[in-house]
Amino acid sequence: MKALKSQRLHIGIFGRTNVGKSSILNRIANQDISIVSDIAGTTTDVVEKSMELLPIGPVTFLDTAGLDDRTDLAEKRIEKTMKIINRTDIGIIVCDDKGIADDEKQIINKFLELNIPYLIVVNKCDNEQIATFVFNKISEYFNTTSKSSFIITSAKEDNDIVFKIKDALIKLLPEDFINPPRITGDLIPEKSTVILVVPIDKEAPKGRLILPQVQTIRDLLDSNCMAYVVKETELESALCNLKKSPDLVITDSQAFKKVAEIVPNDIPLTSFSILFARLKGDLKEFIKGANSIKNLQDNDKILILESCTHHAIEDDIGTVKIPNLLREKTGKKLIIENYSGHDFPDISEYKLIIHCGACMTNRREILSRILIANNLNIPITNYGITISYCLGILPRAVKIFNI
Repeated sequence: MKALKSQRLHIGIFGRTNVGKSSILNRIANQDISIVSDIAGTTTDVVEKSMELLPIGPVTFLDTAGLDDRTDLAEKRIEKTMKIINRTDIGIIVCDDKGIADDEKQIINKFLELNIPYLIVVNKCDNEQIATFVFNKISEYFNTTSKSSFIITSAKEDNDIVFKIKDALIKLLPEDFINPPRITGDLIPEKSTVILVVPIDKEAPKGRLILPQVQTIRDLLDSNCMAYVVKETELESALCNLKKSPDLVITDSQAFKKVAEIVPNDIPLTSFSILFARLKGDLKEFIKGANSIKNLQDNDKILILESCTHHAIEDDIGTVKIPNLLREKTGKKLIIENYSGHDFPDISEYKLIIHCGACMTNRREILSRILIANNLNIPITNYGITISYCLGILPRAVKIFNI
């Protein structure tokens, strides 16, 4: 079974037109993924290639348009290229024997701002004399910390280019890729019994469970725990049927109120969305963001973010349920707007950002969004934490995390 895109290491490839970005990707993949041409601007939109890059594992390469694109659609293409940085786990900056230009400097500064490790690949260096000359030109832009590295090579002539790039990437791997965070495995001991409350409602996909539920079940099995999956209507019966109390109850956020009323206070309780707030983002920051809800005033603007796009149903969680809960909790006339997809809009006018569970995107994208919000002093939280705050059960819902 293929790895989920959200679990893959995302490697963004950036650089000016015709420095060899696509040639390098084709060499790594050993196939023609991107069109290679001497005509500037051949790569127009982001090209994604998912593959197994041994010994690293599952990765997704993001080949971007040239930073110095001067075509009619250049501005929009470069804007899209810059947004790709937000979901880049490791950046590769490709330049040629001319060295680093202002365009590459802008990318490097963005990597430093977002704490993204990066590799500088100097292409088109066919002999040692050129390599030495180029190294002297780029050394001032090379950060000698463990967050950056460089190689000097030639996509056409260097038979070892793939090994060089792999070795450099391995040294730059983020800690959360080497030792990925657990969903539940570090919260409860082995052999624990866990009840998963999974409502089958309008938002439940026909014949399937949603991704966070499936991933949580798998994580529990990997932890040698026993998962007891029920609907909220069968929860009371499930508790009575167990010989001893469960070690943890995990619920869909939309059933939080009913589940909290049924489950005794001495049994730990949380939600799938809160577990994913920790898995994909920064749980402490999200709790802090939820606690800022009490400071909202009339006409404050709230942004509700979805990582993926889908048709909103009549009682949709992001467009209906959470806005209603916020207005009921605060008693304020709030202006609530929704935004979907990978692009991160201008957030400067908002007083609060509420993010979805982010099951369809990678951890780096959420961390980047948190960092951008922090830099603007805008509180950010997520669906499950917002719901539990509005219902007055946030302290109980996060108690198991000991934070």
